[in-house]
Amino acid sequence: MSRAEDLWERLVRAALRRERTGTDAYGRPVGGIAAFVPSSLANNRDIDEILRAADEIQDEDPNVSRILCEHAYSLAQNLDPNSEGRGVLQFKTGLMSVIKQKLAKREVGMIDRSQDIARLQEFYKLYREQNDVDKLREEEMKLRESAAFSGILGELERKTVKRKRVFATLKVLGTVLQQLTQEIPEELKRVMESDAAMIEDLIAYNIIPLDGPSKTNAIGSFPEVQGAILALKYFSGLPKLPSDFSIPVTRQADMLDFLHYIFGFQKDNVSNQREHIVHLLANEQSQLPILEGTEPMLDEAVVHNVFVTSLDNYIKWCNYLCIQPVWSSFETVSKEKKLLFVSLYFLIWGEASNIRFLPECLCYIFHHMAREMDEILRQQVPQPANSCRSENSENGVSFIDNVIAPLYEVVAAEAANNENGRAPHSAWRNYDDFNEYFWSLHCFELSWPWRRSSLFFQKPKPRSKNMLKSGTGTSQRQGKTSFVEHRTFLHLYHSFHRLWIFLVMMFQGLAIIAFNDGRFDAKTIREVLSLGPTFLIMKFFESVLDVFMMYGAYSTTRRLAISRIFLRFLWFSTTSAVLSFLYVKALQEENKQNGNPVIFRLYVIVVGIYAGIQFFISFLMRIPACHQLTNQCDRWPLIRFVKWMRQERYYVGRGMYERSTDFIKYLLFWLLVLGGKFAFAYFLQIQPLVKPTRAIIRESTIEYSWHDLVSQNNHNALTVLSLWAPVVAIYLLDIYVFYTLVSAVVGFLLGARDRLGEIRSLEALHKLFEQFPGAFMDTLHIPLPNRNSNQTYNEVVEKNKVDAARFSPFWNEIIKNLREEDYITDMEMDLLLMPRNSGTLPLVQWPLFLLASKIILAKDIAVESRDSQDELWERISRDDSMKYAVQECYHTIRLILTEILDDEGRMWVERIYEDIDESIRKRSIQVNFQLNKLPIVISRLTAVTGVLRGEASELEKGAVKAVQDLYDVVRHDFLSVNMRDTYDTWNLLSKARTEGRLFSKLKWPKDAELRAQIKRLHALLTIKDSASNIPRNLEARRRLEFFTNSLFMEMPVAKPVREMLSFSVFTPYYSEIVLYSMDELLKKNEDGISLLFYLQKIYPDEWKNFLSRIGRDESTHESELASSDSDILELRFWASYRGQTLARTVRGMMYYRKALMLQTYLETMTSGDLESGISNNAIDTRGFELSPKTRAQADLKFTYVVTCQIYGRQKEERKPQAADIALLMQRNEALRVAFIDEVETIKDGKVQREFFSKLVKADINGKDKEIYSIKLPGNPELGEGKPENQNHAIVFTRGNAIQTIDMDQDNYFEEALKVRNLLEEFHRDHGIRSPTILGVREHVFTGSVSSLASFMSNQEASFVTLGQRVLANPLKVRMHYGHPDVFDRVFHITRGGISKASRVINISEDIYAGFNSTLRQGNVTHHEYIQVGKGRDVGLNQIAIFEGKVAGGNGEQVLSRDVYRLGQLFDFFRMMSFYFTTVGYYVCTMLTVLTVYIFLYGKAYLALSGVGETIQERGRADISKNTALTAALSTQFLYQIGIFTAVPMVLCFILEQGFLRAVVSFVTMQLQLCSVFFTFSLGTRTHYFGRTILHGGARYQPTGRGFVVRHIKFSENYRLYSRSHFVKGLEVVLLLVVYVAYGYNEDGALSYILLTVSSWFMAISWLFAPYLFNPSGFEWQKIVEDFRDWTNWLLYRGGIGVKGEESWEAWWDEELAHIRTFSGRVAETILSLRFFIFQYGVVYKLDVQGSNTSLTVYGLSWIVLVVLIILFKVFTFSQKISVNFQLLLRFIQGLSFLMALTGVAVAVIFTDLSVTDIFASILAFVPTGWGILCIAEAWKPLMKKLGLWKSIRSLARLYDAGMGMLIFIPIALFSWFPFVSTFQTRLMFNQAFSRGLEISLILAGNNPNSGI
Repeated sequence: MSRAEDLWERLVRAALRRERTGTDAYGRPVGGIAAFVPSSLANNRDIDEILRAADEIQDEDPNVSRILCEHAYSLAQNLDPNSEGRGVLQFKTGLMSVIKQKLAKREVGMIDRSQDIARLQEFYKLYREQNDVDKLREEEMKLRESAAFSGILGELERKTVKRKRVFATLKVLGTVLQQLTQEIPEELKRVMESDAAMIEDLIAYNIIPLDGPSKTNAIGSFPEVQGAILALKYFSGLPKLPSDFSIPVTRQADMLDFLHYIFGFQKDNVSNQREHIVHLLANEQSQLPILEGTEPMLDEAVVHNVFVTSLDNYIKWCNYLCIQPVWSSFETVSKEKKLLFVSLYFLIWGEASNIRFLPECLCYIFHHMAREMDEILRQQVPQPANSCRSENSENGVSFIDNVIAPLYEVVAAEAANNENGRAPHSAWRNYDDFNEYFWSLHCFELSWPWRRSSLFFQKPKPRSKNMLKSGTGTSQRQGKTSFVEHRTFLHLYHSFHRLWIFLVMMFQGLAIIAFNDGRFDAKTIREVLSLGPTFLIMKFFESVLDVFMMYGAYSTTRRLAISRIFLRFLWFSTTSAVLSFLYVKALQEENKQNGNPVIFRLYVIVVGIYAGIQFFISFLMRIPACHQLTNQCDRWPLIRFVKWMRQERYYVGRGMYERSTDFIKYLLFWLLVLGGKFAFAYFLQIQPLVKPTRAIIRESTIEYSWHDLVSQNNHNALTVLSLWAPVVAIYLLDIYVFYTLVSAVVGFLLGARDRLGEIRSLEALHKLFEQFPGAFMDTLHIPLPNRNSNQTYNEVVEKNKVDAARFSPFWNEIIKNLREEDYITDMEMDLLLMPRNSGTLPLVQWPLFLLASKIILAKDIAVESRDSQDELWERISRDDSMKYAVQECYHTIRLILTEILDDEGRMWVERIYEDIDESIRKRSIQVNFQLNKLPIVISRLTAVTGVLRGEASELEKGAVKAVQDLYDVVRHDFLSVNMRDTYDTWNLLSKARTEGRLFSKLKWPKDAELRAQIKRLHALLTIKDSASNIPRNLEARRRLEFFTNSLFMEMPVAKPVREMLSFSVFTPYYSEIVLYSMDELLKKNEDGISLLFYLQKIYPDEWKNFLSRIGRDESTHESELASSDSDILELRFWASYRGQTLARTVRGMMYYRKALMLQTYLETMTSGDLESGISNNAIDTRGFELSPKTRAQADLKFTYVVTCQIYGRQKEERKPQAADIALLMQRNEALRVAFIDEVETIKDGKVQREFFSKLVKADINGKDKEIYSIKLPGNPELGEGKPENQNHAIVFTRGNAIQTIDMDQDNYFEEALKVRNLLEEFHRDHGIRSPTILGVREHVFTGSVSSLASFMSNQEASFVTLGQRVLANPLKVRMHYGHPDVFDRVFHITRGGISKASRVINISEDIYAGFNSTLRQGNVTHHEYIQVGKGRDVGLNQIAIFEGKVAGGNGEQVLSRDVYRLGQLFDFFRMMSFYFTTVGYYVCTMLTVLTVYIFLYGKAYLALSGVGETIQERGRADISKNTALTAALSTQFLYQIGIFTAVPMVLCFILEQGFLRAVVSFVTMQLQLCSVFFTFSLGTRTHYFGRTILHGGARYQPTGRGFVVRHIKFSENYRLYSRSHFVKGLEVVLLLVVYVAYGYNEDGALSYILLTVSSWFMAISWLFAPYLFNPSGFEWQKIVEDFRDWTNWLLYRGGIGVKGEESWEAWWDEELAHIRTFSGRVAETILSLRFFIFQYGVVYKLDVQGSNTSLTVYGLSWIVLVVLIILFKVFTFSQKISVNFQLLLRFIQGLSFLMALTGVAVAVIFTDLSVTDIFASILAFVPTGWGILCIAEAWKPLMKKLGLWKSIRSLARLYDAGMGMLIFIPIALFSWFPFVSTFQTRLMFNQAFSRGLEISLILAGNNPNSGI
């Protein structure tokens, strides 16, 4: 045997060993050869089951195991004889090695294979006997009958699993036996048939076992499920199916079988949709009364509701196109026919794959297929439909091949033509283009079956690769449909033209008033009337854009839409020209001495009429109350024409209006914002500029210090422009500032109204705890009859006790979950747990954490008190908890003593209590009892309870003695009551005590409830420490505070679980971390810090709690856990639950199921009168997770699907993620995993790739069990990966709602309890339309990791709470921002899904769900009584990548049709709300940065031209100290450093944390330099937003959601931020230097500082923030290493395949990749021209030129520059080229250097050239060189053709080296001082310091884990 074979066999044997145990060293399910059957083997399910059975019986009979393996091998050989499929050869080789290994175990000798069948038959019998199959059945049935509410549910579970495992093996043995021989003995055949009847519940199913009844799943016993199944049965109106059509014997034929036969749907698609429809019907029925009878019938209303909601989009589509649906009216459609239509629609949808993104296309398909179906029903002959006939398919009919595949192929061809997102959007059709084709009657030209020759199906030819062309090339293709996403900033005007027209007209009006000095006379009015032409000119510009923007879609867009565009163009061009002419003519006439006023009057009349008509139409079309009136007027052609001219009619976007009350609310909101904005604009921006503007315009003799080209005879226009430009920029920006301030205040008030933040401390939690049970019953519990009716005191007490008894199971489960999550200790759990309150005590028993130490305090008060009884009780009652503790002790002592004592003992107890009660009534307690003896009494009571807590019977004597001691103390010391009235009783007791009979017979407490009371009493009497700080963990506190606070918030009434809406949770996953491996946890970074060590220090208390939970000592080292596999696995989970892992997300989401099971269990346990007392059993929640009924009910209401896109590939490659996902499925039985499986099949001798969408779950063997496998028409990843991943798996979701959850999210058990309340929001009134998306609050759980994480967390928290609160109400523009949002599932799956997937344009795929929902008449709400955890990026680089991705996504949104339509179709005020909360935020961010540039370039112009100095000296206008400029710069600076964005954050803090904590948090953030961070983020957003609109290039970038514990190298930071921040920062520095060098400031340095502080702050932040927030960023040793790494990277030339991380050249090429189009190159060229102003201005300031301002000076400067470039080229001449003349080259270089030095020296000596001139020349030439470089980079193809590219690259390297050194030198200087590094560490990790983390030790490498 070769070495390779030997190694392979050893590997197989190891795999087999692991396979039998089912786990690896870390407890993960692992797969041997059985788990990795190649998907290319079509029958791989059977092979997989056979191999698993072989592994199962390996130890029992290796020979039979060998037979099974050989049979599996023969099956594989038959399926793929030539081993051409992917992985088949390896599989066969491995399987053959396994067989050899099994043979090696036998004794030496030949194998007689003729006996294999006999051996198999014999083993079948033997296996049945060994496992006692018949007894196994009986035991399980007995347990099932008795286990409904008993404590043996765990045993039932074990029996069920064992029975399933045994029968699964028997099934395989029987199947193999039948395949091997037909000659099976009759007796064995009967046994096998009997066994086969028992394996029906082994048939793979998802939720509801439809193909075979399950004995273990109670879901099939629910009447609503049975009714839904019966509703789908085959009815008389369907033609009889052929006898050869296969239907499982375990179920009856139904209508889906009929559709399967005639249309050729896939079998698994039919099975999937059968369950889907049954699930929908059952849940709809469950909201009605329970069905009765053996064959329950669904309610007619149920079927109608499902029919209408499922086909609502189809009905609207038919109405829009004015066509008749496939039915004439609802009344004529029978119940069965409705279900048939619903089934057909969902079968089409279930198999449509990527075509699901085209919802109206699905309507078209359904329309025709329903007609075909009707025809077949009329003929009553079952035959395949013509549209689906296929010769290639197995049964001659295939829906996917004939209907879906043609569509998919053309969509895929168009997607392939987008060049992986690099092609312009206008060059290819995306999903929206295809779908919108079906918005017109032209779609019927496609005919049915498809007319493949139609232009619609025309596939594009490859595009031209000419880089200099615009990108459209000359490809032959179909045009776009109704919208073209041209890449231009003009989309901002096109989409939101009403906003820009409004702002321009208001600016014009305010400026006119200001320039008329505030007078409102005739002259002012005349000038104000110029707004008319302005309005029409801007509308004309909009119509021009309409024409331009439709270029590329004219050939395919509806002729009516094109007619409208050109009609509007003609109308506005005409009216703008006429009105402008009239106005100019009117002004001319007014200026004449005898002018004709008629023209002016005519102008006024025309403007008045036009404005009146505009206002009237706007009023009718925009005011909600008038909308119905406009609809009624639609029958008038004129009205219809005017409406059509004003607003294009689309299928989406109709009826975009809100209720009148909602309209008034957001109208008032915006009136407040606009009032503040325009007051600020007039008084602080426009009015102060009037005087300096007039002075500048009047200035006529300005002498320029350069050669002036453009400022002659134009009233100094550039000077005026430099004055007004920054103010205008702020004018456009400050509306967002006012919006932020007003929305923050409104959000704060709304939050206060909703009672947010009422419980924000432990003190409040303690104080209000007694109200929690009642609040819980009012909100989270199902309503109880007569609960709040008028009641007596005793009834109120009983009601409170009942409330507490119902509240306690939920509270206790919350506390237990906190312990399981290691947030609290065992002791804290005991203190927090609430008693069951099920006993006879006449009061509510509260948790011990409220009552701890209260008895001790009360005792001290009583002992020391000299007051009366009433005063003493009043002192105790001041503390409610103390009062409750005293009362409880009083009653509990009586209860315990009464229960354990005999008759005489009880007599004593009753006597004492009667005396106490009598003394209390007479207010003589202090007279009759010696209260100073209380400490002795309590000590004796403590002794009694201490003994009674024990178990052993030998403690009984001690208990008697303790009770006797108590008697003696009470009798002789404590009691001073007059005994004459009760002499006989005391005499009897004394006699019994003397004789030793008293208390001699104790009833030892055995009842669990009584023992719990004894334990609790002992704790009350002995706990001395206060529990006011319990729980100590901050996260546990936060969660309990939020949960208890939410109990007082308004939420819908909870329905019983049976009646609640059903829902799914949906998580997309690619290849992120599922579960940390030990290698990942122990791997150390360069400082020797492991992730585990970091987590231990970040979460020290949770680490100790974890060790305690697994039974280890707190000081246990993690290396000691290696001895236990289970401890290692728990450790991995503990670490993973603190990261952003899939394991954390799955655990959190599965809390929904746990909560539903608990709620179901407690509801089921409640029987009889709901107001009656609760028995012990009623609140015993032990085993609720094992109850079959509760599990079935929870599964009917909740589904969790994780769509792991490449799980199949991960399994084949044996990636650890696959094993971890399998482990999660094992630990969560309700978890389902969907994935795309790529299969290679052999057809006609060629390997073909096929794609399947699969759903799997865990089976009883710890492996995947395939439930559904639906073939796809091709690779589903045509657009953005994540939405495609969601789309393929959404067919496996269930329910009325679907919650989208990202894999960096978490959930909490206490929040899961509220989900049924949340789902009821779908039925509440939230406006004119029902909600379609329910927004959910997020809590960012990563805020404590570092200061950056805290900034992001706080910023995010204010947006996802306060911000979205305002967006939803009053603004009504909340979209889909947060992943925890809950969608109306049926609404969205019938309208394109929960995201959009077109390449690049839908890069921010999630928000388009909100756009789509709103456009399709949906309604998005927001709810804050429930929260979901969310992880955020925690390092600066992660944050920058994330923000860049989001900014790029917003840049693409600007171009999208969704934003255009929303901007056009919203009323004006909603449009403004929408703009400023989506793309407008990024526009304002960009304007903030542009304001700095505009201001500085304006100052540079004034300084270099000499204008500023001239005007200042003459004193005509103060252009530096101006109120408007100061206001503008102040606004910009405050926005830049995040002050305005901090206002919502601070108000959010105040609301939810309190004023003091809010102030502390804000000040802390400022001390941690959050302003630097916000300024840096400003640059990130600006760069990526602007670059995306100009050039594209937006793409999904994974941020790696890990913990940032490593130092980021200088080169890595330089690569990431060079172009986005460093270049721009240095440009700002350059402008500031020019301003200080040549600007004129009469007030000197102070004036300069005040004017430029924001600019300097921005520049410094952009240049140094990446190093300031870099761990160990100023540590000298790392700085040295960074410099070495950076120089290596800079000088490495790279080559083919070299990445940007390795070589500067490769990185530089990557940085230029986004400039691809001709328009992009032109734009870059124009933008780069700004760098040439420096040279033009500076050369005229040189001493050498004197006062010469001719162009010759500038020309000579270019000659000098050319000489410098030649010198640079000489010194950087290629060494490879010069290898043959090195000596000559060096001589030339030396000579050139000497000549250059000589030339400079001569010039300095013999001319006026000064040393400062040399530095000034550098200031002039460096920007010019950069400008040349930028232009050359933009025209890269041209430069390459000219042969200049290598020189350009050398120059670029020089610039990068120079920029890098300018940044590096200050960092190196600061790193010399050790205190800088200490300060920086403290700055970054302040949060961690506050939790005890010595991060400085960690980063220095002093790691105590060094021995690991």
